[in-house]
Amino acid sequence: MGLETLADYLRAGRLRVDRDLDRLLPAASAPPGTIHAAMRHSVFAGGKRIRPILAIAAAEACGRQLGVTDAACALECVHTYSLIHDDLPALDDDDLRRGQPTCHKAYGEAVAILAGDALLTLAFQLLAGLDAPDRIKTALVAELALAGGTLDGMIGGQVEDLAAEGGVPSPAQVEYIHRAKTAALIRASVRFGALMADADAQRLEALGEFGGGIGLAFQIVDDVLDVVSSSEELGKTAGKDQAQSKATYTAVYGVAEARSRARQCVDEALAAIEDFGESAWALREIAGYIVTRTN
Repeated sequence: MGLETLADYLRAGRLRVDRDLDRLLPAASAPPGTIHAAMRHSVFAGGKRIRPILAIAAAEACGRQLGVTDAACALECVHTYSLIHDDLPALDDDDLRRGQPTCHKAYGEAVAILAGDALLTLAFQLLAGLDAPDRIKTALVAELALAGGTLDGMIGGQVEDLAAEGGVPSPAQVEYIHRAKTAALIRASVRFGALMADADAQRLEALGEFGGGIGLAFQIVDDVLDVVSSSEELGKTAGKDQAQSKATYTAVYGVAEARSRARQCVDEALAAIEDFGESAWALREIAGYIVTRTN
């Protein structure tokens, strides 16, 4: 499949996810309107929807075409909550996200905190309301909670990221931070699709390995882009990692070696799904996109 086909697939996926997010989120006019407007401000600020699209593509790779998007939207709610909180003054203190004012800049710090909390809560509400067997809903809830939690999950990675600021990061420390803070949710996104498709244990494990590999590559590429791209290209403030002495792959290895390690992660991820055949074409194309993207 060519790049134009991938572009069409990603565009169609974004439209599909955006349509369902609009349906699932409370209307901005629903009281209390301020919190719902803040939630929508961040959710609809122009994200790529990579995580929900990965869930959809993984379900397709396992032979399921329908009924996945509501679960996928829960992933985007958690991802957006993490961005809102990450941008707060107490964490990365950023003014721009996806080229738009960050939530706390637009609505104030207190409302931004609550908007993030509300999106996290909504994610689990969406999973509880899925039209799926209870065993699948239970598995999805556990998967998302682990990916977002403190034990090798997003919050644990964020805590270690904060602790590492200003120090001299080790390779092991940077890999833990990246696998927990970013790769865990991307891995869960791929596994979401497999779980919704009721895939067997072997396929679920293979897709989890794939998701973990491309998730680590995704964050390594983010590290590189923070160094080599402009704020206009990124849609957020460039150069902040170095300015804040963050633990990054570029800080440890430099740009060239970081790029090489991202490609290695993707190669290993692709090897994990080599037996899936043509049904996994979108997953393979997205893996290639992750290491070649420019924002």
